[in-house]
Amino acid sequence: MNGKKVVLIGISMILSILLSIFLFILGIAGILLSRKNIILIIMSLELLLLSCNYNYILYSLYLDDLMGQVFSLLILSVGASESAIGLALVISYYRTYKYI
Repeated sequence: MNGKKVVLIGISMILSILLSIFLFILGIAGILLSRKNIILIIMSLELLLLSCNYNYILYSLYLDDLMGQVFSLLILSVGASESAIGLALVISYYRTYKYI
């Protein structure tokens, strides 16, 4: 019974890491393919941060350590402030030039 549990944890770890890699590649592709649209670039940066957070939480649970989850909350707060500042810049640019 204990051997099956270790195998299932290993498979779920591999699938979770693959999901994180997919999110990271999707974020990089979004940045590279939409250089003119600032909103899509900000959304792609959020995907990059999300994939990193997913890895921190995954390894925090796997290693039974709380610091990964605390660091993930810190990154989420930085990402939220980055999105708010980026959106404020887009709105002020639109008010000045009447187009984005």
